[in-house]
Amino acid sequence: MLNIALRSLRRRWMTQVGTFVAVALGVALMAVMGLGLAASAALPPGVEVAGINSMLGTAGGVSSFVSVFVVASTFSYAVSQRRRELGLLRLAGSTPGQLRRLVMTEAAAVGLAGGAVGCVLGRAGAPLMARWTVSEGLAPATYVIGDQSWPLYAAFCTGLLVALAGACSASRRAGRVGPLEALREAVTDERPMTPGRWAAGGGLLLLAFAFIGWRLGSEPGDLLKRKTYTWQPMLLVSACGLLAPVLVRPVIRLLMWAPARLTSYAGRLVRANASAGIRRTAAVAAPVLVMVALTGSLLGAAATLNEAKATEARTQTRADYVVTGDRLPDRLAVPGGAVALSLSDTRLTVLEEGFVKVPTQATAADPAALAEVSRLPVVAGSVADLDDGGIIVTEEWWQHAVGDSVPLWLADGTRTSLRVVAVMKTGTGNNGAYVTARNAPGAKVSRIEVKAPASAAAAVRGAAAGYGAMVRTKADWVTETHPRANRYTVLGFVLVLGIALAYTAIALANTLLMSTSDRAGELRLLRLAGATRSQILAVTTAESLLTTTVGALLGTAVTAVNLSGMRAALAVLGVDSPVVVPWLPMAAVAAVCTTLAALCTLLPAGHTLLRRRSGAAEA
Repeated sequence: MLNIALRSLRRRWMTQVGTFVAVALGVALMAVMGLGLAASAALPPGVEVAGINSMLGTAGGVSSFVSVFVVASTFSYAVSQRRRELGLLRLAGSTPGQLRRLVMTEAAAVGLAGGAVGCVLGRAGAPLMARWTVSEGLAPATYVIGDQSWPLYAAFCTGLLVALAGACSASRRAGRVGPLEALREAVTDERPMTPGRWAAGGGLLLLAFAFIGWRLGSEPGDLLKRKTYTWQPMLLVSACGLLAPVLVRPVIRLLMWAPARLTSYAGRLVRANASAGIRRTAAVAAPVLVMVALTGSLLGAAATLNEAKATEARTQTRADYVVTGDRLPDRLAVPGGAVALSLSDTRLTVLEEGFVKVPTQATAADPAALAEVSRLPVVAGSVADLDDGGIIVTEEWWQHAVGDSVPLWLADGTRTSLRVVAVMKTGTGNNGAYVTARNAPGAKVSRIEVKAPASAAAAVRGAAAGYGAMVRTKADWVTETHPRANRYTVLGFVLVLGIALAYTAIALANTLLMSTSDRAGELRLLRLAGATRSQILAVTTAESLLTTTVGALLGTAVTAVNLSGMRAALAVLGVDSPVVVPWLPMAAVAAVCTTLAALCTLLPAGHTLLRRRSGAAEA
């Protein structure tokens, strides 16, 4: 069986090139991430490494997911292309078990070779990554790659498991090929969906929607967390990838409705080819779906959350001016008719469930000025009731209602109990709690919000100038301070999307080169029917562009579902903020995928036609 697998690999090497590159790239990335995490773990205690660990962990997780997706898609399409070959092996006496082992042996060979190359590349690339993170200020100067070897072993084993896991479903499909089934089969895909694929795709789709509904009903704030909106799209992407043969056909009909009626033959031919070869169409659309969905979901979630925070800051204050500086006074002298609200940041430690100490952010403010200047989203109680014995909390403190006593520790360690006087909507998580200055020992004023008419602007600026402070209008302050994109988050998204784009390029190139080469007979028939070389190239390129458009539309639909879940969570949390869709980045990655698909179709199709033309001329 090993000899047969190796001969099959040599004969159909193009089928496995993409898988080999995907495994090698995945192992290299996982090795780099693993060595980076090991280097951060070796740093002395007290050194801040949470940001770099989060960035590397996210990139490693996404690279593992996308590599499995690409490898599984490649093997599935390769097995469907080899049904006649597998049918011949069955006629020659091979059992279904032998065919399954053949596919798994091929996967193991590719996984071993790709893992070895990936480990070499990862070991060489890890020091480069470490030097880059230090030069960018993301890690301390002592952050260097050590001589740990366990990340390489872990990456190698993971790469092998990825190849075997990706080929597992394809091997079962190969085992179901009958001796005569493949020989009698037409070129159309009559059953692209198997019961297992229906169950897996439908189950993941239900799981994704069930998770969104469950979180909306219990902890809507979880949908706003970066970890959640990083991995949640993967559920929908996996579901749509498995259900792609079902989803692709109606989208093709919708997109080709007008071209099929406005053109003499090309539109109908493109639609017919794309619909008949539904496995090929789904295999090409799937990586584009992944790329567009990840781009839209990740960037859109971050932008939507930032916009929500800005909206929240804008709507929760009636202030006309905001004063900021390093040495602000406890009270700012303002002219008559103006009210100044001094806000100080502090920390409280709350005793939850009778024994768990939970630190939480709080803001100290004067009760009278807070009631006059602020516009907090209160759902119970009153801001005006705040005093030295009271506290304003959010709905996250669900176990405490208005009038309840909350045991807690102040910033200086003093233990006390404060009475809940009001409960606010949770919002994006920045609302925190509110106490008086007496319950915020040692806290310095972070900003002063001033409610004043336009005629008092000069007086407010003059009062602030005595403390070297800056005075901005509320609109300017919100614009400059919200949103604040975390640098680790931005770089993490760039890294994740870069990895996804690399895998998308590999999957597109491999599938299109393989499928276009296998369509040599079809292209020859078109030439015999009278089609010119340019017409054939135009039709095949149009098929690829149609397929990438289908993938982009499905990716946009996944993005819409993910961002709708976040919008619903914001509504439950009391933030009326719009969804921000990153149309430009999504269009950019769709354009890259479209260009790559066109090139990977034109080159092999043109080569095939030239070869046929040369052969005919010699004859």
